[in-house]
Amino acid sequence: MQIKSKFIRFCIDVLVLTALFILVQYFITTGLLDQYYQINLASMCINIILAVSLNLINGFTGQLSLGHAGFMAVGAYASVVMTQMLGQPFIVGLIVACLAAALGGFIIGVPTLRLRGDYLAIATLALGEIIRVTLQNIDYVNGPAGILGITKMTTWPWLFGATVFTVLVVVNLINSSYGRAIISVREDEVASELMGINTTKYKVMAFVIGAMLAGLAGAMYAHFFYIIKPDTFNFMKSFDILVMVVLGGLGSTTGAIIAALFITALTAVLQSFPAIRMILYALILIIVMIYRPQGLMGNKELSRQIFGRIWGGRK
Repeated sequence: MQIKSKFIRFCIDVLVLTALFILVQYFITTGLLDQYYQINLASMCINIILAVSLNLINGFTGQLSLGHAGFMAVGAYASVVMTQMLGQPFIVGLIVACLAAALGGFIIGVPTLRLRGDYLAIATLALGEIIRVTLQNIDYVNGPAGILGITKMTTWPWLFGATVFTVLVVVNLINSSYGRAIISVREDEVASELMGINTTKYKVMAFVIGAMLAGLAGAMYAHFFYIIKPDTFNFMKSFDILVMVVLGGLGSTTGAIIAALFITALTAVLQSFPAIRMILYALILIIVMIYRPQGLMGNKELSRQIFGRIWGGRK
């Protein structure tokens, strides 16, 4: 009975995702979604990837990282070098972007994730800035001027596939034995060590996977918006991603997705009010955090609640 219910849930998820993909593709093909809405749609997908990947580090593992934009920058530049300068296909650029960001996450994560709390936050913030300043001083990628005229290779199928891939990777990881070990690090790191769990290993694992997915988002960003500069991936970009995670709820993939959609839509709506946009943006966040400090979803998953009520009632 349990296997049958899981199979039915899987089929429903596949049908819903397929219908969503076909519907959006139809709107784009027929011109019902103009360039403005396509840009916001791409921003939503990229922000979902960033929020879900950072939530793996901050929410599920309980490690405060403030340098996520640095891994996004690594992925963006690595993919552009492969496609624009070396003439490789887009898929090769995506793979190299993920591998480069994952390698950067491993190199940075091994020494820094032995730190805890504020020390870890300061270390990751500094390392994110090191990546940005390093890119500014590399002439091969035009330094502070960045790379212009990038060929647009990011389309709706690529965005949709990358977003679904990111969510599936994080959800399946968290639901595995590795995920339970990762969550145990968040709940009580000392107790986890006493139970024989190699906490550094699982923290580095989460950090590497999160960095890899941030690199994927960077590659998507670079090949959609035509231009990348080191200043695009500064501390404020990392802070924006962190806001999405905290707003959605630490430890909730569903919350990260909802918050990414909400923040992206809010930013698009407030573009008509440039003078007060940041004030309204901050005010809304303050109100939400006062009345819902645990975030929109807390550590709950929307899909689990819905399916649990439906199938529990039927049983």
